Amino acid sequence: MPEIQLVIFDFDGVVVDSEVISARMLVAELAEYGVSIDLPYVAQHFLGRSYPVVLEQIRREFAITLPRGFEADYRARLVAAFRDGLRVMPGLTETLEALRVPYGIATSSSPARVAQSMEIVGLTRFFDGRITTAAEVTHGKPAPDLPLRAAEKAGIAPENCLLIEDSLAGIRAGLAAGMQVWQFTGGSHFAGMVPPSAPDALPHQAFAKFSELAHLAPQLLTAAQTKGPAHE
Repeated sequence: MPEIQLVIFDFDGVVVDSEVISARMLVAELAEYGVSIDLPYVAQHFLGRSYPVVLEQIRREFAITLPRGFEADYRARLVAAFRDGLRVMPGLTETLEALRVPYGIATSSSPARVAQSMEIVGLTRFFDGRITTAAEVTHGKPAPDLPLRAAEKAGIAPENCLLIEDSLAGIRAGLAAGMQVWQFTGGSHFAGMVPPSAPDALPHQAFAKFSELAHLAPQLLTAAQTKGPAHE
């Protein structure tokens, strides 16, 4: 494995345990319009994509017309739900404090929603000036533009980047960018199910707890962190 000089985290489903909240709300909202989907369907088809892309896919695949303002109303209700239930992934803050190399975020979420989510869970201080969103690129995941933009901003070659993703779209983006790609499977949206997989989206490694990084990549962490699992 090439030397890792930058760790790039996806945001939803990796840094914060948000995907299960988003997915359940989307399933419930669409049910009101006669669209019946479940969490595995969301994980397979929508995970890692921006809301405009997801809604356009829904309109096309299910041949429905969503009312004007659906996305804005959904976003407002989602932020309210986040204020009640959004959590940082266990062990994430300890990992950030122990990293020996620079790190950042590459996310399909909008700048406003990332900022709101960071404020809700108290992570702003960790990621100030380290966030790349889909608003900065022409093509979102699974195109490589987003992780490549994050690497470019940090001044690190793609082959020296480790991308941590949960979605098939994100894994495809990282592989297309020529990065090391590890899949994080510890989010609540994967509870009770096997994370979706595809032949063209095979990560180099998979892990379910950030404490596992002490064994998988001890060279990235300080000595204190590698002596034992992160507190969870």
